[in-house]
Amino acid sequence: MSCNIGFIGLGIMGKPMSRNLMKAGHRLVVFDLVTVSMDAIVSEGAARGTSAADVAAKSDIVITMLPDGPEVDQAILGPGGVLEGARPGTLVIDMSSISPLVAQKAGAACAAKGVDFLDAPVSGGEPGAIAGSLAIMVGGKPEAFDRAVPVLKAMGATVTLTGPVGAGNVTKLANQIMVACNIAAMGEALVLATKAGLDPEVVFNAVKGGLAGSNVLNAKAPMVIARNFKPGFRIRLHQKDLRNALLAAESMKVGLPITSLVQQMLIALMNDGKGDFDHSGIVTFLENLAQTEVKKPGQ
Repeated sequence: MSCNIGFIGLGIMGKPMSRNLMKAGHRLVVFDLVTVSMDAIVSEGAARGTSAADVAAKSDIVITMLPDGPEVDQAILGPGGVLEGARPGTLVIDMSSISPLVAQKAGAACAAKGVDFLDAPVSGGEPGAIAGSLAIMVGGKPEAFDRAVPVLKAMGATVTLTGPVGAGNVTKLANQIMVACNIAAMGEALVLATKAGLDPEVVFNAVKGGLAGSNVLNAKAPMVIARNFKPGFRIRLHQKDLRNALLAAESMKVGLPITSLVQQMLIALMNDGKGDFDHSGIVTFLENLAQTEVKKPGQ
């Protein structure tokens, strides 16, 4: 069943996500502050919105996919924002990766106007957004979730209700901790193996079928060995997610010592001009410590 959907935020993730919604037969009205991003999706059949409020006024479901909490706050609660155009009964789904506290603030403001709200961050990066295979982690009321599932399944392979509003982003932060620390551990292992004179590709193939194997290893080790750091998920965005994780942990008096260490690596890489590298580029921080580059012998 097709819906009238508003989509706000047409960046590296939002653009392919909006395309998958159109492929599923939904009618889209879109808005982005970057006009050229809107032009591409409008040329493919979406209607052009003039503001977030305009998008909301023309939609039954509004999806936001934005860089961080301040942008979400502005797009939903600010002047010309979603709540200026939304009617009671509108469903707002924020799919950005933000602080759970920001999600709860947006949810409370929506509830005060009779608007349903879900926080539904995703994992899978640009490849998952293009393929429609994202893992979508949702926080909110079960009845709002049930309404959203058919729409979310056009963009994701798994859609899971994790708890009340804010729970989606807590789950996403947990995901980002595990991914970042996994990449860092993979980097240490491959640097060690390369420094010892081994072929890192042989080491990767030897361990991937054992307990050390993971989706992270399978996706990122070949990129590192090929020296391909074209971003599927940028270092600067992962740094933002770990910052939000550490702030949330501090508010709950939870120590995250390993996450804190990897966060420092990401900040150092951003200062080194690598903020737009894929997050597999964490390995370059470790390579610099050992003065050893992970690559096949003779490469």
